[in-house]
Amino acid sequence: MTDPILDVRGISKSFGALKASNDVSLDLRDGEIHALIGPNGAGKSTLIQQIAGGLRPDTGTIWFDGVNITAESTVARARRGLGRTFQISSLAMEFTVLQNVMLGALGRRGGAFRFFSPVMKDRTMLETAYAALAQVGLEDFASATTAELSHGQRRQLEVAVALTLSPRVFLMDEPMAGLGTEGSHRLMDFLGTLRHRAPILLVEHDMDAVFYLADRISVLVYGQIIATGTADEIRANREVRTAYLGEEEDA
Repeated sequence: MTDPILDVRGISKSFGALKASNDVSLDLRDGEIHALIGPNGAGKSTLIQQIAGGLRPDTGTIWFDGVNITAESTVARARRGLGRTFQISSLAMEFTVLQNVMLGALGRRGGAFRFFSPVMKDRTMLETAYAALAQVGLEDFASATTAELSHGQRRQLEVAVALTLSPRVFLMDEPMAGLGTEGSHRLMDFLGTLRHRAPILLVEHDMDAVFYLADRISVLVYGQIIATGTADEIRANREVRTAYLGEEEDA
C-alpha cells in the first residue's frame, strides 16, 4: 500500500468548552475518494478548515506529501497542490467564466488584485486558464458571465479554478448542495473521473453520492471519527447506523 498523500494525525480543536475536533486522524491516498460524513454540527467544516489552513489545530499534525504543513498558510498549502472547493460558492458572479479562473489563480498564488488587468493579457496564464476550462468541459463558456451558468456548471468552474494550480489533492465541501437529481448525477460522473487526476477528500450530505463515489468513508460525530471503512462496512456498522444513519439498534 502506498503512503498517503494527505495524512491527518490526531488533531484537536476547541472553542471554549466545545471540542470541535477531538483527536481526529484520517488519510487520503492517490486515486481515491475518501468521503467525510456526519450530522450537522459534527465538526466537518472545522476539520476541513484545519486541513486547508484557515484554522490552526490546538494539537496534532497535518502532513502533505511527506511534509508537515500544520503551521503553513492557506496560500502556501495551495501552492503545494491542495485545491479546495467551497460549500458556498466563492465565485464572482458578475465576472466572466475566464475572469474567475484567472482571478482565482492570481489570488491563490498570492498575487495582488490591482494587477488583475495586466494578468488578463498574460499568455502563459491564459493558456493555463483555458486548459483548466477544457478539462472540466467549460471551454465554450469562457466569455459567458458566471451568473449565466447552471449550479452544476458553477461547481465545475470552481474545480477549474483549483486546477490552475495543478492540485495534488482536492478538498470538496458539499459539491452536490443545491443540485437536482440530474445535476447530481452529472457531477457524480465528473468526480468519478476527476479522482484519477487528483484524489478527493469529499464532505457530502448526499448519501447516494457518497455510497456511489467513495472508496472509503469516515464518519464524524461530535468531533470524533467513530468509523472508517468501505461503503458496505459503513452500512453494516451498528454504531454508525445508530449515531448517524438514524436507525435504532435491535432490541
